[in-house]
Amino acid sequence: MRIVIAPDSFKESLSAVEVAEIIAHSWQQVFPEAECIHKPVTDGGEGFVDAMVCASQGQKITARVQNPLGVTIDAAWGLSHDRQTAFIEMAAASGLALLATEQRNPLLTTSFGTGELIRAALDEGVRHLVLGIGGSATNDGGVGMMQALGASFVDAQGQKLSPGGAMLSQLDSIDLSGLDSRLQSCQIEVACDVTNPLTGETGASAIYGPQKGATPAMVRALDRALTNYAGVIERQLGKTVDSQPGAGAAGGVGAALMAFLDAQLSPGIELVIKALDLAPEIARCDLVITGEGCLDSQSLNGKVPVGIARLAKRYGKPVIAIAGSVKATHQQLREVGIDAAFGTVQSVMTLEDALTQASHHLEQTTTQIARLVHIAGRQITSESV
Repeated sequence: MRIVIAPDSFKESLSAVEVAEIIAHSWQQVFPEAECIHKPVTDGGEGFVDAMVCASQGQKITARVQNPLGVTIDAAWGLSHDRQTAFIEMAAASGLALLATEQRNPLLTTSFGTGELIRAALDEGVRHLVLGIGGSATNDGGVGMMQALGASFVDAQGQKLSPGGAMLSQLDSIDLSGLDSRLQSCQIEVACDVTNPLTGETGASAIYGPQKGATPAMVRALDRALTNYAGVIERQLGKTVDSQPGAGAAGGVGAALMAFLDAQLSPGIELVIKALDLAPEIARCDLVITGEGCLDSQSLNGKVPVGIARLAKRYGKPVIAIAGSVKATHQQLREVGIDAAFGTVQSVMTLEDALTQASHHLEQTTTQIARLVHIAGRQITSESV
């Protein structure tokens, strides 16, 4: 039995690498002879660097950067084995998981640290950058990132803007003359799993602001600030980013990447599938196991489990998904190629308990699934004799 194990992370509890290891270990308790191919996957959020470093047989490098509130931290980025490509994970420097719940405030948080990671890669001589921009804590339109790279954003009095999404309402002009010249020779690819515009009812502030700590009043203020930001970009650069699909990704970082760096945004799962060379592995396997923290309606819009399932169905392979919770219906999951889905939380408990016990729950659930497959296999063999 040859199994490809290609899960995303279980956010705030287990990395994609840890999930793959637990599933493989649990499966082999029932099927010791099984060949388990570990392929931890990410669509651009937490675990992006780990997945891409693994795929490229590269290495992780640590840089000193600012977190979303300006506190200096160590953040890792990846360098491919041939040292030609850098893998940068926004979540490592500007991620929501870096802040306690009470610290989350998109009026104040900045993407500056992500720009510092890009600068660290440039200092290593890299000119091909692959960015994962999921899991951000920011709503600053990527202005902090661009400030770290030398761009200047000022108000009507010529004063540089302070950090945070709220200050974009005061933006009057943009000066790119100080932008790091090395960026001109860079190819920048971006793993982006959302298509939201920058502003409006489906924009960055309205859809993702609340999970970053924004109240309804803050959402309205942030949306007005991003609207002003888009207007200044159009007036000065002649680029319309407001309604571009993906411009609202990572609190508007998508807009900055398109407007200032001519970056190419691609669905994260497609970019990673290509980098991991998953197609031939799945073509040769007997079973695919995928999963993430929560299988819900957002998952159906192209998250990791659906991307993996669709690839598996090209080769007619069965797909099992394991998640902390399963909110999508069985019919919805079957329509996207997932044959069976299992939630790991089996009793009523607090979210905190579910997160701290995630490893145990995943191990128990995987073992039960493997036993069920073992029983089914024995029954099939018995009936065929």
